[in-house]
Amino acid sequence: MSERRIPPRGVRRTTVLHRPPAGGLTEPPPGRGGELAALAARAASARAGHAQAVLIGGPSGIGKTRLLRALLDDQATHGTRTLYAACGREPAAHRVPSAYDGLPDGISGGAAAPYGAVRALFGPLGLTGTGPSPLLRGGAHHALPALAPGADTTAPPPHQVLHGLYRLAGNLMTDRPLTLVLDDAHHADEHSLRWLDFLLRRAEHHLPLLVVLAHRPEAEPVAGAALAAACAPHRTTLLSLGPLAEAEAAELARRILGAPVGPAFAAHLTEASGGNPRTLTHALRTLRAEGTAPDEHGARRATELCAALTATTTRRWLGHQPGWVRDVATAVAVLGEDEPRRVAALAGVTTALAEDALTALRRAGLVTPGRAALADAATRAAVLAPLTEPELTALRTRAVLLLSDAGRPAEDIAEHVLRLPGPVPPWMAATLRDAAARAAARGAHKTAARYLHAVLRAEPDDLSARTELARALAEINPEEALPLIEETLALRTDPRTKAAVAAQYGLTCLALRRVPTAVRVLDEAVAAFTAETGPGAGPADRELTVLLESVLLLAGTVRRETIAAVRDRAARMTLPHGDTPAQRQKAAMMSTLTALDGRSAARTVLQARRALRSPAAEPGGWAAFAAAFPLALADEVDDALGALERVLTQGQEYGEARVYTLALAARSLVLHGIGAIPDALADARTAVGLTAEEDQCAELTMPHIVLATSLVDHAEPRRAEEALARIEPGDLDGHVLEQPAYLMARARARRALGDHEDALVLLFACGDALAAAGVANAVLHPWWVHAVRQLTALGRTGEAREIAERWRGPARSWGTPRALGLAAHALAVTTPGPEGVVLHTEAVEWLAGSPARAEHARAEYHLGRALLAAGDQPAAREHLRTAVGLARQCGALALAEAARGGLVTAGGRMRKATGCRTDLLTRTERKVAALARAGASNREIAEALFVTVRTVEMHLTGVYRKLGVGDRAALASALPPEAPPEPPAGMPTVAYGRPARAAR
Repeated sequence: MSERRIPPRGVRRTTVLHRPPAGGLTEPPPGRGGELAALAARAASARAGHAQAVLIGGPSGIGKTRLLRALLDDQATHGTRTLYAACGREPAAHRVPSAYDGLPDGISGGAAAPYGAVRALFGPLGLTGTGPSPLLRGGAHHALPALAPGADTTAPPPHQVLHGLYRLAGNLMTDRPLTLVLDDAHHADEHSLRWLDFLLRRAEHHLPLLVVLAHRPEAEPVAGAALAAACAPHRTTLLSLGPLAEAEAAELARRILGAPVGPAFAAHLTEASGGNPRTLTHALRTLRAEGTAPDEHGARRATELCAALTATTTRRWLGHQPGWVRDVATAVAVLGEDEPRRVAALAGVTTALAEDALTALRRAGLVTPGRAALADAATRAAVLAPLTEPELTALRTRAVLLLSDAGRPAEDIAEHVLRLPGPVPPWMAATLRDAAARAAARGAHKTAARYLHAVLRAEPDDLSARTELARALAEINPEEALPLIEETLALRTDPRTKAAVAAQYGLTCLALRRVPTAVRVLDEAVAAFTAETGPGAGPADRELTVLLESVLLLAGTVRRETIAAVRDRAARMTLPHGDTPAQRQKAAMMSTLTALDGRSAARTVLQARRALRSPAAEPGGWAAFAAAFPLALADEVDDALGALERVLTQGQEYGEARVYTLALAARSLVLHGIGAIPDALADARTAVGLTAEEDQCAELTMPHIVLATSLVDHAEPRRAEEALARIEPGDLDGHVLEQPAYLMARARARRALGDHEDALVLLFACGDALAAAGVANAVLHPWWVHAVRQLTALGRTGEAREIAERWRGPARSWGTPRALGLAAHALAVTTPGPEGVVLHTEAVEWLAGSPARAEHARAEYHLGRALLAAGDQPAAREHLRTAVGLARQCGALALAEAARGGLVTAGGRMRKATGCRTDLLTRTERKVAALARAGASNREIAEALFVTVRTVEMHLTGVYRKLGVGDRAALASALPPEAPPEPPAGMPTVAYGRPARAAR
């Protein structure tokens, strides 16, 4: 029987591990299963006679030694002889307790002496040469000068010593595999590393040898060239250990605390520790010892413990350093960067000394590799703790001057200015203003507000700073911004400043739903400014006038009590060319009002396209967003979606969550209108999610309305009502667009749930709300079409006919194929017999030429029913089958199922829809998708289905679009697990994932 001999903790020796199988592996370290598996694979290859080398890298405390310990346990189960040594490890008495204690201490500074690491590895073998040993046979005795402490390793030829050590390793491998493990190899001496290189080059293809080295990449190795040679890339596996993720930290917490912890606690713990296993283990063991639960209090306590551990290790290390190293660490903590010249200037040392100190800080782990500042806030606080407040203020002031002289960006300097106590001097206030402007330009309004608050503390009468602060606050906290704007409006200022502030006031009131007040103030501002500037106003004044008018139109269009006045004003305005942002915003609002009037789609499109003359969305502007709405009503869907894509890109780029959410809701409505129900649902769900995540989106109602709108068509009316239940109906009273949209969505949900009377009441309420606002567009919330269907179903055909006749005129005025198709459809529903079939056919023809695919499917369905009632079953089946196909392609599952029922009644057949996206695929698309998933090429699919390659490409494009995937690789998860189709005779069945059948 073999045994494992481990010296007591504190005895500075290496150990030999010879252990019999223990019946399985110990539990691997959390988050290191992949690395341990890789090590086990290399060990298995080594046991098979193929020498292997592994280099494990990672910062201090990341778990290298713990991983090595798991490897040693694994090796012991295979009867492998294992030699372990740690180079330059701090004595146990000076180490922070961790989960990685238990292995012997290292060889300290002796590792840098010639063959120090070799002696640490082989020392426990007791090979002194004073007595015979089978391990020294065959020339291995030449290794003795390297094994005896204090021996003269220069007397024998170096090559002879290397050969002796090689023979010694070979003797150790005569009866079992050998594993050499060298921890902290960056401290290893050159002679030992050269020997490992010598050994690996000769053992690579025929010896059962595994060499594992662990090092800290950020630390400067004692013998860098020798370490690189020993770990030659062609024969070395590199394993890099990173910080633990939240799930892995949660698993470590479970092991130490003995019970699972919640995600919030795990997230807090991971952030506090930086994912460092040693820091995590220390905090968790302390929590366990204190009996602290893993709750909110426990999370705060864990943060304290992690910070305290960091502070302790930082202070301990700095306490052993010369004063100039501490000065450099302080400079880095203040500056937040490690540029040597600036650090040297702030620390009052030479650049050369600063570089040496920075190297030492990196090796100690106080400066994280790849980052320009100290590792974390706890380290920074520990470094700055010895300073008094006046000393720290003086250093920070000098840092601001240094950064300013170096020409650093204003935002970098501003962060340092904000750390200074009291009001800042004028030149620093100018830097803060510049930084605020840059932050606002990239959408960082919260940051801009922080800078501008500091400016106003120093210069309370700075009107420009007050205005810019109000603009920034309006984006993130309109409630806070409004009093500031009102104070500014009350000041005696020049007309131009007052006009700009009035425009901002209008936009802020709009966000707070205070529309009448906004309209009043803007109306007065337009009158006052035009009177001040007169007919000879310059370009800048004309642009400011246009801006005021555009905001006035925007605000006035929102509410029922103000829209009439702004509609009249817009009718008297001249359409701007769209050359400036304000002109584009004004053109967009004029287009919106024209669309609501419903008389001219062509004029609407002309105005909207003026609003899109800029090639991209403009930060702070809403022209593209406002133009998309009338373009969609006019069936210019591509232009509408393109405009919204601009807005979405802008929202992402500048972090404007409110803009992004509203644009998603708008795009959902456009997609729903063209029958792209799954895509509309996806946008709506994302928008609703943002209302829960972003404070500035919490009060938005349109995301919930558009979600409900699509859910009804997706055969989920109850979930639609749940979405609408999040809205307080009273909040929408008088709203020109949102109230009718809400009433329409509720009516359709009630109808889908079988409550016909309530649905009809809601539809009429929708029509009343639109009429009260003077909205006469036939395709905007077409309540009248739904009311006609509902009344007809209830037997109230006369009322239905009257409504259909009344809306025929507005539909013709708007004149788009969608409007004309809806008008023909409404009349057809109320007209029985052959005349009704003619009208249904007319509706189908109009809608087939429009982008309204779902309405086209519905018209086909009603035409099929009319033909069935007329006794023409073959024609009915044709149109009902078309309706089913179109509805499924749209994702309109409720309509698809209704049409399928009609088809079955007409004597046709079609499988039932499942609610899955694959229901959108045609039969041929299903075959193509299944063959593509099974691995067939486009040409093989074409041959199997007797079509051209181009046809296969077209089918695959349709499959990708309908399933929402980008390529073949995603088909496996998008398609249900079903058997692939049998290929025709002659096709190689092995290509489709099944063995070839024997020939008959």
